[in-house]
Order: sequence, then structure tokens, then C-alpha cells
Amino acid sequence: MNLIFTCGGTAGHINPAIAVANLIRERHPESRFLFIGAAGHMEEKLVPQAGYQVRCLPGSGLSRGKNLAAVKKNIYAVRCVLSSVRQCKQIFREFQPDVVVGTGGYASFPALYAAQSMGIPTCVHESNAVPGVTTKLVAKKASRVLVAFEESVKYYRHPEKVEVVGMPVRQEFLFLKKDEARKQLHVDGPVVVSAFGSQGAKVMNETIADMMALEQKDGFPFRHIHATGSFGKEWMPKRVLDNGVDYPNCPKLDIREYIYDMPQEMAAADLVIGRAGSATCNEIAASGTPCILIPSPNVTNNHQEKNARLLEAGGGAVVLLERDCTPEKLYALVRELLEDAPRREQMSRKLHSMVRLDSAQRICDIVEELSRR
Repeated sequence: MNLIFTCGGTAGHINPAIAVANLIRERHPESRFLFIGAAGHMEEKLVPQAGYQVRCLPGSGLSRGKNLAAVKKNIYAVRCVLSSVRQCKQIFREFQPDVVVGTGGYASFPALYAAQSMGIPTCVHESNAVPGVTTKLVAKKASRVLVAFEESVKYYRHPEKVEVVGMPVRQEFLFLKKDEARKQLHVDGPVVVSAFGSQGAKVMNETIADMMALEQKDGFPFRHIHATGSFGKEWMPKRVLDNGVDYPNCPKLDIREYIYDMPQEMAAADLVIGRAGSATCNEIAASGTPCILIPSPNVTNNHQEKNARLLEAGGGAVVLLERDCTPEKLYALVRELLEDAPRREQMSRKLHSMVRLDSAQRICDIVEELSRR
């Protein structure tokens, strides 16, 4: 098979595509793979690290503003789409894909649109509870639309093309054991992991930086691993230092730009603090790590809170809205959960019960079916 995966912008769109590609490569070692994404984003790093070739084209998201800057940005975005569609068609003529698989983000639209206009089968996976803009635009002509949640089917005009498959995650999230992960990382005592996306979130990085000062006052009662994201890597550590925390000399604090070994770190953790993108929610559920979810308020249709509430209703998560999230309140909640082992054990069991272990396999089956057409 010749397969093209198109995704980008955030790790939440890229990692599910890599998980599916890895399984197809196991099933069909002779297959050829190519990823298409947007220049200047995480796919340029993550895809080659996973062993796949990636072509990154010009791309830009749309602005919902009405000022001059927003209009200029949208004009530029349209020009990028038109240019990328032309380039994708040329790539397809050379690569001859059997199927084009999209897993989200504006970067995936040009490739999916170009494939549909050329009669190439397309498979679209929507990871969030409500469909994003790209999915809405390509769903009508897609060969199959795959969704992560049963509740999502009602949003599509052609439910006969929609199949609930869950969210594919890397196998490491499913099978890494806590004791093994902690041994590999040489950690003991309580561990908290916090991250707010590959780009980071300014408000939450500020909150975590201020919370670290509270941890210092209590003598660092847990090991805290935090990913700043690309936008916070310069200023957030300085804020921690300005708060009087000499974090480079604090063995209980570990501040990084990005956590590349997240399956291992999450398996070792007693608690995870993060956003509620669908990929994050499913990785947490797969690992069974109790979590505090702080949904981003800056996303379309408030889909992160809807994702978070699904985990909360299932008993696996505590949801704290960003507007209510002070350093003091977050720290108190962390301490409360760390001191309640039975509650965390119950949350872990609930999370494991929510995850679909065969999500990547089911998507592979569908891609194989489309390729045979």
C-alpha cells in the first residue's frame, strides 16, 4: 500500500496518525508512507523522529476576528490553501497513494480536498466530541468518517459513513506498567506531570510557575515534571526563579520544553495535570493515570470542556475551569488527590474502562478496506 497521512499543528493530531502508521507498517512492511503537514509546526520534528518522511507545505489557520489584521491573516490562509492544494495534487501524481488519511488540524485540509477532487479514497478521523472546521468541510465527500465518541455521530449529515472507533494511541500508553516506568526513570515518591500542549498556554504556565513556589514552602512534597511548550520555554523558567525557586538546583523540579517520552512519564506519574484535547484525554485513559483537566477556553465550540466532562462523568477525572484555577486552588487539589490513594486507584480503574484498546486496529482495518477498492 501507498499511504499518505495528513495532520499537523499539535501533537494531538500527529501522534494518532503515527500510531496508525506504526500498526500498518507492522501488518504490511512493504507499504510506503508519506506525511503531509504545515511548515513551521511540530510535525517537522515528531514525524521524522518516528521514522517517516514528511512534506511540510505553507499553511495558516483562520482568524475569527473582524479587524484588519484578522482579514489579512485570512487572505494569507486562503492563498496558502490554494497553493498547498496544487502541490498536493503534484505529490499524489508522483506518490500514487491508495488512501489519504487525515487526523485533524487545518494542515490536513489541502491534502484531503486535493485527494477528493482526484477521486482518491479519503478517511477522516475526528478526535473531538464535536467536529472541527476541517472535518465539517471534508466530511461530505470523505469515503469514511471516523469519530472517537458515540455522542459525535449526531453531528454528521451522513451517519451511514460514520463509525465510532475511539482514539488511537501509541502502544506504550496501553502496556507500560507503573512500577516498570518508575524504575526506568529512577523516581520514587509521588510524581506529578503537567503539560498544556506542544505550544503551551501562557495563563497555565504562569499558574504552574506560581504553584511551584507553594511547593517549595511545603518542602517539595512531590516530584513535579512540567513541559512549558514552545511559547513558554524562555520566560516561564525565569518566572519560577523570580518567585524565589532555584529550580535548577531543586531535584524535585524538572522543567522542560516538551516531554518526548510522555508514555513513560505518564505511566510513572501519580497525577497528570493538563488540557482536555481528545488525544490527551485518550492517552490519560489508556495509561490509567488520575488527572486534573483544565480545558482550554479558547477552542471552537468549547470542545475541550465537553471532552473533559466525559471523563469526569465516568469517574476518571477532576475538571477545573481555567477561570477558577488559581495557584492555591490547584495546589490544594493536587495535595488532596495525592493524599487519597483509594480515590486515585478508583479513578485509574474508571479510566481504563473508558479506553478502546483496539482503536488503531479498527482504523487499520478500514484503511485496508479502502485501499482494496
